[in-house]
Amino acid sequence: MKLDDVRRVADAVLYEGYILYPYRASAQKNRSRWQFGVLMPPRYAAADPSENTMARTECVFEHSGQPKVEVLVRFLQVQRRRTIGIGVDPSVWDEAVEHEVPLTVESPALLGWGAATRFAVPGGSDCEAKPGARVVRHRERLAGSVSVRSRRLPGPWQAARLTVQVTNETVAAAEPATRDEALPHALVAVHVVMRLSGGAFISMTDPPEWASGEVEACENTGCWPVLAGPPGCREAMLAAPIILPDHPEIAPESPGELYDGTEIDEILTLRTLALSDEEKAAARATDPRAAALIDRVDSMDAPTMERLHGTIRAVPRQPAGSDVPWWDPEADASVSPGTDAVVVSGQRVARGSKVVLRPGVRRADAQDMFLTGRVAVVEAVLIDVDDSACLAVSLADDPAADLHAAHGRFLYFAPDEVEPCPGP
Repeated sequence: MKLDDVRRVADAVLYEGYILYPYRASAQKNRSRWQFGVLMPPRYAAADPSENTMARTECVFEHSGQPKVEVLVRFLQVQRRRTIGIGVDPSVWDEAVEHEVPLTVESPALLGWGAATRFAVPGGSDCEAKPGARVVRHRERLAGSVSVRSRRLPGPWQAARLTVQVTNETVAAAEPATRDEALPHALVAVHVVMRLSGGAFISMTDPPEWASGEVEACENTGCWPVLAGPPGCREAMLAAPIILPDHPEIAPESPGELYDGTEIDEILTLRTLALSDEEKAAARATDPRAAALIDRVDSMDAPTMERLHGTIRAVPRQPAGSDVPWWDPEADASVSPGTDAVVVSGQRVARGSKVVLRPGVRRADAQDMFLTGRVAVVEAVLIDVDDSACLAVSLADDPAADLHAAHGRFLYFAPDEVEPCPGP
């Protein structure tokens, strides 16, 4: 499996909340940044119990006897920018430098003693001359460690619990007194990409029954692992500091990063277009990434904007007239919604039968009660695991019934909530 799709999502995680609309340093909500996945240096974390110095992720995997795991730890280093000059804005702005720490653990170590690596990120300063001013960018030296180990789990499934821990071990020359002072010594937006060979990861949100107890016993601090890659893939995990579902993906209609948390592309794009020229100039001067965002939005063409207005990704359905069932007949040969039937008031009711709706008073909602006395056509008879029947119906006089049926949208009633219509 290629990691391109996983990396696209991981990049979005890396810059989640990096800079918020209206993308100006002067905006109040851009005065307090770096909220996700922040690992502070040990001394500052010890003084402030709300901060962490370590991120730990645990998940369960099954294997064939010789598993290997590739771990990629990704984070940002804060780069503090100051403008020095007479008559210029002396404000400070934090930019970001990306870093990755790879670690591959072969089978003997993975199932045995584990593996660990230490890393160091050099500090430094860069100076850029501008008319009447100098722009100085400074980075502090960072240090940390990554450890990977697994523990075999009891039972016949040949499974193990994988633990990856990332720790900030930076020692600052002067002990930071405030969070703002500590940020240049922090690892920011820390997340972990894991790829497994010779095995498969177990979903942490929807595990099989045999693994549910082991999944519940996993301890995750500062991040949560989800299956990554295309649906059905179990080779990769992404442990992120924000809430994600299994197999997260970037919408193909999205033309680029907007950085703002819980963004809706169309709304945020329209709001950005509505900024005044002065506001856009201030955003461009704030940060190179904000400048690129403003330029991209300003140059967006009509087809791209139209794609942001929304799309429908319907679940693939069988073609009209097809005999291919939408359920798996091999999984449950006893179920056939198109031919199953129930007996109501001594009459056989199946697909195509007409019934009068009589919603039950105790278990019907207000919308169901409005349908009392309406005639409906039975579209399917559904049987659940407890052998209880439910009727999927559409209203006989609904002009949009065909449209609803094409999308699988029906009304549902129990057999005792309908009366068979007399005649054919």
